[in-house]
Parts: sequence; C-alpha cells; structure tokens
Amino acid sequence: MAKNKFSKAWIQQHVNDPYVQRAKAEGMRSRAVYKLLQIDEKERLLRPGHTVVDLGAAPGGWSQVAVRAVGRGSKVVAIDLLPMEPLAGVDFIQKDFATDEGLAAVEAALAGAKADLVLSDMAPNISGIALTDQLRLIGLTELALDFAAKHLKPQGNFLVKVFQGEGFDGFVKAMRGVFVQVRTHKPDASRKGSREVYLLGRGLKAVATN
Repeated sequence: MAKNKFSKAWIQQHVNDPYVQRAKAEGMRSRAVYKLLQIDEKERLLRPGHTVVDLGAAPGGWSQVAVRAVGRGSKVVAIDLLPMEPLAGVDFIQKDFATDEGLAAVEAALAGAKADLVLSDMAPNISGIALTDQLRLIGLTELALDFAAKHLKPQGNFLVKVFQGEGFDGFVKAMRGVFVQVRTHKPDASRKGSREVYLLGRGLKAVATN
C-alpha cells in the first residue's frame, strides 16, 4: 500500500512539474533538456561544428539540445540500452555502453575523431537498495570518465551526472586527476529533493591524453 501511495505521489508531482509541462509545450523529449540548457548557459559547452557524444541518451533530450546547438557539419553520437526515436543529425546506437561491444560501436561511429564534449546522464536500473544503486551509478560514471579521458580533444569538456553519497568524493578526486578544472552544477531544473549534481571537467591533463 505504501509503495502504491508513493507511486501515485510521484506521478502527481511529475504531472504538475513545470519543466515537464514546458517540455511538452516546446516539443522537447524530456524535462532533462533544461538541466543541460541551464548548465550550457553558464558554461558555453555547445558550439557550432562540435563533435558530441551522449552516453545514456534515451529518450533523447540531451541529444535534441546538442544537435540543435552544433548544427550542420557536426557529429552527435548517442548510445543507450533503451530504444530512442530517431533524431535528424544524431547517430544513435542501441547498445549497452558498459559492454565492450557498446564501447566499440561508439568508437566506430566516431571514426577516429576526437570529441569536443562528452555528456553522461547515465543511471542504472533502480533496485531500491540505496547503496547498491549508488555504487552502480559510480561504476557507470567511472566508465564515462575513462571514455572522456581517451576520446576528448585537449580543450574538450566532460559533463556527468553523479549522486552525492558513497563513492562521490572519490569520483571527484578521480576527475581532478584527469581535468585541469572540475566544477559542480545543481541546475534549477534538478528537483530539490534529488541528490543528483552535475560535474564538469575542463581541459585534459597531459597524462590523460593518448
């Protein structure tokens, strides 16, 4: 009964969420687009002609923002285990990024090119066990960081979602070992009760380049 009440409360909150309503009115695929837009407004991450990789892309909100910003002549590669409706200008791969096959597919889509921006809004399937879910998310963020370190241009950027909790401080330390600058963002579109924050890495350190 308690779980049912919680589900009903979440649905009610979601329906009344102003960002959900705004996304529907503006033809955006998810409320998450406003998180990226608000961070980009401050950081100027998306530029015309950029090559962007979107990890954990479905339903495609961040890819939608990215392809509109970078325009023609650019490359946007997106991957997710879940299906995603096609987006013009986005090379979508339906595979698990956490597998060797998924990683190889992204690398093949890049065709040797380096990325200007790697985005990761990845999250694991929620088990309901807080510590397990947190550690699984940290595992995904570590995979994303390793990919960014190997596939970004020296001036490239890496934006990743992380939940505050077990392993968070260690991941921040790992990012600081890879990037010259690491900044924390909590956009207004991120729900107040959520533990999520977004970490931005700028400028690869020499040790992180291939």
